[in-house]
Amino acid sequence: MGEFADDVHAHLRDALAARRPHREWTTEWYVGRTAVDVAGVPAGDAPLVLVEVEMRRADPANNPVKLARHAAEDAFDAPVVLVQLFSGYYALADGAASSKRENAEFVGGLATDSLAGFDYRAVDLSLSPPVRGDDPPEGWQDAVANAADRVDERI
Repeated sequence: MGEFADDVHAHLRDALAARRPHREWTTEWYVGRTAVDVAGVPAGDAPLVLVEVEMRRADPANNPVKLARHAAEDAFDAPVVLVQLFSGYYALADGAASSKRENAEFVGGLATDSLAGFDYRAVDLSLSPPVRGDDPPEGWQDAVANAADRVDERI
């Protein structure tokens, strides 16, 4: 995914910064050795917003697991809202979600139920990521902007 994923992260960061300018939005934000795709660091006591963008990850459940583990270890100075964006790669032909997405949402829900100050939200990213060497899909910037609207609604 490389360069295209970086472009998506940067576009999402900028779109969220336009919607929530009171936060410092950054890409590749670290908690310990764990990189988060996009983070919105609050001013004051508002929740920290972490956004993981899942394009084609083989195990997207790993992201909420890692971040919930960090939350359980008190690695954050504020409550956390984890938003996981799922590309069209995780949608089945009949419109249902793949088991990979279902597993990630299940783990995120468990973390929300068991950890004080941790909230998980899943959001659709309505684009199908390109296969290696292919051009990015047309309209990907609009899809990211629409996803930023959904993220904004959930934080």
